Amino acid sequence: MRKDWRDVLIFAAVAVSMPLIVLLLIRFTPQPPIGEMEYARETLSKAGKNNADTYSKKLYSEAKIFYDSAMVNWQKENERFLYFRDYDKVAMFAELSAKKASQAGANSISSTSNLKINLKQKIDFLNDLISDINELFTTYPLSSEIRNRISKGKMLLTEAEIAYKKGQYLQANRKITDSEYLLTASYENAASNLKNYFKSYSVWENWVEKTINESKKNRDYSIIIDKYSRKCFVYLNGTKKYEFEAELGKNWVGDKRVKGDKATPEGMYKITKKIEGRKTKYYKALLLDYPNDEDKEKFKSEIARGSLPASAKIGDLIEIHGNGGKGIDWTEGCVALTDKEMDVIFKIVKVGTLVTIVGSMVDLQNVVNR
Repeated sequence: MRKDWRDVLIFAAVAVSMPLIVLLLIRFTPQPPIGEMEYARETLSKAGKNNADTYSKKLYSEAKIFYDSAMVNWQKENERFLYFRDYDKVAMFAELSAKKASQAGANSISSTSNLKINLKQKIDFLNDLISDINELFTTYPLSSEIRNRISKGKMLLTEAEIAYKKGQYLQANRKITDSEYLLTASYENAASNLKNYFKSYSVWENWVEKTINESKKNRDYSIIIDKYSRKCFVYLNGTKKYEFEAELGKNWVGDKRVKGDKATPEGMYKITKKIEGRKTKYYKALLLDYPNDEDKEKFKSEIARGSLPASAKIGDLIEIHGNGGKGIDWTEGCVALTDKEMDVIFKIVKVGTLVTIVGSMVDLQNVVNR
C-alpha cells in the first residue's frame, strides 16, 4: 500500500515538473532572429523600390550580400543539433544588411533628386540653345554636316525629355549628354562663322549711310537689301517707305566671288535695265550693274593671289526679280520678291536708282540680343 502511494507521488511529481522542464527547454533553446531578418528583407525591398539598384549600386549590392550571408548562416545553424545552434552571425548579417539597405535607399532618393534637378536644368539650357540656333541660323547657309548634327541633337533632346518624364533618368542623362555635345559644338561652329562674317559690318554700315543720304539728297528712291534679315527696304527722301521679304542665292553668306557660286553679291549698285513681259522668266526684273569696277578689281586680285583659279569667271546678270514668296533661298544669286512687291518697286524706280546690298544693317551684338 505504501509502495502504491509512493508511485503515485512520484508520478505526480513528474507530471507537475514536466511543463516546467519543457518551459526551461524552450527558454534555453537558441531562437533564430526572425524579426531582424524580416526587417532586413523589408528594408531591401524598400530600397529596391527607390531604384537603389540603379542609383546606389554599391551600397545596395553590399546589402544583398549581407542578407544572403545571413540566410546561408541561418541554414547552417538549422542543420546543427537544437541546443548547439548559434544565430549571432545571422543577426549580425541581418543588421548589416538592413543598415546598408537603408543607406542605399536614402542615397538613391538623394541621387535621384539631384540628378532630376540637374537634368531639368540641362534640358532647359538645351531648349534655350535650340531657340538661339533657330533664331540665328534657320536661314543661315550652314554646311550639311552641321545641319545634320543640329537635327540629331534636337532629336536626342526630344528623346531625353520623354525618358525624363517617364522617370528614366539615367537613360535621359545619356541622351542629354550626346545632345549637348552635338548642339554646343554645332552652335560654336556656326557662331564662329557668323562672327567672322560680321567683320565686314563697318563697311556695310558705311554703304547704308551713303545710300540713305543719297536718297535724302536727291529726294529720290533707293533700295537696301539686308541679307541676314531677308529684307528689302525701299527709301524715299531718306525715309523708309516700304519693307518686303527677300529671298537670296543659296550660298548668300559673304560676297559673290565667281560665276555659279550661288552667292548674292555685296556692294553699292545701280539699276541698269527694267525688264518685263517675255524678256524675263521672273515676271519682272531690275538688272543691276554687277560686276561693277570694284567687283572686277577684287576678282582680278584673287586670280593674281591664287585664291581663285585662272580659269574662274566672274559672275553677272544679278537682278531683283519676281517669282519670290517661296520661303527659302533659291536663286542663283539674285534677290527675289513676290510678283505683287515687284509691281510696287517696278513702278517707282528707274534706271540709275541706287541698290545697296549688305550682309546686315544691324551689328552682331544687336542681332544676337534681339
